[in-house]
Amino acid sequence: MFEIPLLLILIVIAALIFDFTNGAHDSANAVATIISTRVLDPKIAVLAAAVLNLVGALMGTAVAKTLGSGIVLPEVVANNQVLVLGALAGAIVWNTTTWYLGLPSSSSHALIGGLIGSGVAAAGLPALNISGIITKVILPLIGAPLAGFCAGLFLMWIFYWILARTRRKKVNIIFSRFEFFSAAFLATSHGLNDAQKTMGIITLALLIFGYVDSVDVPLWVKISCALAMSLGTALGGYKIIRTMGLGIFKMEPVHGVCAELSATSVIFASSLIGAPVSTTQTI
Repeated sequence: MFEIPLLLILIVIAALIFDFTNGAHDSANAVATIISTRVLDPKIAVLAAAVLNLVGALMGTAVAKTLGSGIVLPEVVANNQVLVLGALAGAIVWNTTTWYLGLPSSSSHALIGGLIGSGVAAAGLPALNISGIITKVILPLIGAPLAGFCAGLFLMWIFYWILARTRRKKVNIIFSRFEFFSAAFLATSHGLNDAQKTMGIITLALLIFGYVDSVDVPLWVKISCALAMSLGTALGGYKIIRTMGLGIFKMEPVHGVCAELSATSVIFASSLIGAPVSTTQTI
């Protein structure tokens, strides 16, 4: 009879719980701006974000492969099955705490930090893929928010220049229509980057347990992670939405479009090269 180790089952369950909390925690990424600009009702916005997160999560696996082999070396931690569970436990605790406090922190880097810490505890510094951590974690950690800042600054300056003689009311009407599309692109990019991180963690666990031969994400893992994140997003993270949408500055539709398009471009580009960026800090 085919038997699955209890520890592997616990790891998969913990990973899906993390993905759920990630969706609830980071739903603000996609919907805070469109809600705060009063373009869309919060319930409709969160539901739409959940569906688009699901779509985005199924669009690629480059980030999943980075989490599966680009942070810790699978061949070094091959006999440390509890490692993945430790990484997930730390990330879940951090996500839950910051969600309760309404703080828009990075679920991605909580997970990566947990994986690095567990890797060092399991096999010491040789367990770490130093080049992968530098190129796929540290540089994007610093670069993605800066790239988002520069893109938002440039795009807003262009709009100011083009629309300098246009009445504010007319500008808001025009951009309230555009914001449906920019928010949709942002929700899709969020799913593309964030859901893949959990896919990579589960695939790493499957590799350690010997159920797969390489860091290629099985279809059932893609679907499970996509659904878990979408469910979390559907339930929403309204405390963080208030912080992101109202606690930084009072936005109008033109600001929402700029923020969403800028963040989307950075997150999509990062996803294509397999860099697990902080979608929260980028937006």
